[in-house]
Amino acid sequence: MKLILKNVSLVVVLLLVSSVAAFAGAETEDISFGFWDAVQIIGALSFFVYGMKLMSDGIQRAAGSQMRNILRSLTKNKYLGVVTGFLITALVQSSSATTVMTVSFVNAGLLSLVESAGVMMGANVGTTITGWVVSLLGFKLNLSTYSIPIFAVGVPLLFSGRGKLKHWGEFLIGFGILFLGLSYLKSSVPDLKNNTEVLGFLSKFTEWGFFSRVFFVFVGTLVTIIVQSSSAAMTITLTLCSQGILPFDVAAAMILGENIGTTITAELASVVGNTNAKRSARIHSMFNIIGVTWMVILLPVILPVLSGVAQSWFGIADPFTNAEDMPIALSAFHTFFNITNVVLLIAFVPWMVKMAIKTVPQKAGEETIETLKFINTTNRTPELATVELQQEVARYGEITTRMLGFTNSLINSIDEKENWKLISKLRKYEDITDKFENEITEYITNLSDQQMTHKTSVRLRSFFNICNDMERIGDIFFQISKTVEDKMNRKIYFTPEQRNLLNELMEIVSRAFQEMNRNLNLKSYDEAQLGACYDLEEEINVQRNLMRKYNQENLGKNDYNTNSAMAFTNLFSNLERIGDHLVNVSESVAGEI
Repeated sequence: MKLILKNVSLVVVLLLVSSVAAFAGAETEDISFGFWDAVQIIGALSFFVYGMKLMSDGIQRAAGSQMRNILRSLTKNKYLGVVTGFLITALVQSSSATTVMTVSFVNAGLLSLVESAGVMMGANVGTTITGWVVSLLGFKLNLSTYSIPIFAVGVPLLFSGRGKLKHWGEFLIGFGILFLGLSYLKSSVPDLKNNTEVLGFLSKFTEWGFFSRVFFVFVGTLVTIIVQSSSAAMTITLTLCSQGILPFDVAAAMILGENIGTTITAELASVVGNTNAKRSARIHSMFNIIGVTWMVILLPVILPVLSGVAQSWFGIADPFTNAEDMPIALSAFHTFFNITNVVLLIAFVPWMVKMAIKTVPQKAGEETIETLKFINTTNRTPELATVELQQEVARYGEITTRMLGFTNSLINSIDEKENWKLISKLRKYEDITDKFENEITEYITNLSDQQMTHKTSVRLRSFFNICNDMERIGDIFFQISKTVEDKMNRKIYFTPEQRNLLNELMEIVSRAFQEMNRNLNLKSYDEAQLGACYDLEEEINVQRNLMRKYNQENLGKNDYNTNSAMAFTNLFSNLERIGDHLVNVSESVAGEI
C-alpha cells in the first residue's frame, strides 16, 4: 500500500510541475512540455528516490549494529543525542531512517523521551547535508560521469561472498543511482529560467504576505508527505530553483514545509507502537512545527541578511535574482534554520516531553501482559527489528518466571480457595506463553524473507529457539498445575520432608531463572556467560537425584503414601525438565544452538 501511495504521489508532484510548465507554454513559443516530458521527470525522480533508499538500506545492513551501539552509548543526554542524530543522518543520508530507528528504540525501551528528542534534533541538522551535496555538486558537475566509476567499485562488491562487502556494494550502487537520478532530473526539467512569464503564474500566490508564506509551507509539507522523503522534496525544490521556476522566498517557505512533512515518517512508524513511541514522534513534530512557526514570521527579515552572508562567504550572485546560485543560498538557509532551531529549543526539551506526555496519554490496559509490548511496529529492517525482538524476548522470560512463583505458592499453600486461583493463573499464563511464542515466531518468519547479514540471521534463529523453549516451559508448568489439581481432588498430601525437598529444588530453579533473565537482558548477547547456567543445571540434577533416592527409600514404608510419591515424582521431574530448558535459553543467547 505504501509503495502504491509513493507511486501515485510522484505522479501528483509531476502533474503539478507539468501544469506550471503547461501554463507557461501557453504564453511562450520556446517551451513545450508534454506527457512524455512528465514521464521523463517521473522516471528521474523515481531513480533518485530508489538510489537514496538503496544507499540507506545498504549502509544500515552494513553498519546496523554499529549504529545501534552509537545510539545506545552516545545518547546519555540531549546534547550528545544531537551530535549522534547528526552523525547517523549524515551517514545514511536519511533523516527518516534515523527518526524511525529512534522511535523503534523508544518503543523497545532503549531510549528515554529526552534522549530521543536530542537524536531527532540532530537528525534535522544531518539531513541538510543532502542539500549541500545537491547544490555544490549536482548543479556544478556532470554527476552521471562520476556514477560509472562508483558502479565499477560497487558492482563487484555486490557479488562478493562476504555479507558486509555486499551491503557496502549496495550502498555504493545506491549512491551512483542517486547521482544518475539527479543528473536526469536536472536535464528533464524544462529550461524556464529565461522565460519570466512562468513566474507570473507563481506571482499570483505571492501577493498575500504572511499567508503566501504559509501557503508555500503547506505546499512543501504536502510534497514531502507525498514522496515520503524530505531529501527528495528538497532536491525537487532545488532543481526547480536552478531552472528559475521558483523564486528564492517561495523556495525557502517550501523548505520549511518540508521540515514539517518529514515528521510524518516518525508519526507513521509510531502509529502501531506503544505510548512512548507515539510520544517520541510527537516531540519531533512539535520541534519542527514550533521552529517553522517562528521562522515563517521572521522570513522577510532573515532571508535578505542570509542572502548577503551567502554572497560574501560563497562568492555567489544575489539568489533573489540569480537562479543558478539559488541552490547554495537555499542550502545555507536550510542549515541555518535547523541549527538555530536546535540552539533555541534544546533548553525546552523537558517542556516538550511534558507536552508529549499530556497530549499522548497512556491507554488503559496497554501494558497488560497478554499483548506484545515491543514488536508491534511495522516496516523494520531485520537489523533494527532485533532490538525490539531482544526486548520482547526478555519480557517473555520475565513473564514465564512468574509461573515459578505461582507454583511455589501452590505447593506450599493450605488454602484450597487460594490454590484454585493459583491453578487458574498458571493456566492463564500458559495461554499467554503460547500466544507470545506464536506471535514472536510469526514476526521472525516475516523478517526472514528480507535480506540480512549473517550475524542478524544467527540472532533471529536464537530468538526463534528461545521462544520455543519458553513455550515448553509454560507447557511444563501447565502439567505441574494438573498434577497439583489431581492431588487436591484425590485429597493427597505431601509429607513435610517432601515439601522441604521441593522447596529446595524450586529455590535452585529460581536462581536458574534469574541467570537466564540476566542473559536475556544483556545489552549484547555476545556478552553471555554460560558457566553459572551449567553449575545451576548440575545443582538441579543433584537435587533431583537426591529426591529420587528419597522416594525409592521410602516407597516400601507403611506411612509413605504411594499416590503422594507419584505426585512428588511428577513435580520434581517436571522442575528438572524446566532447568534443562533454562540452560537451552542461555545457550541460544550465546549462539550455541
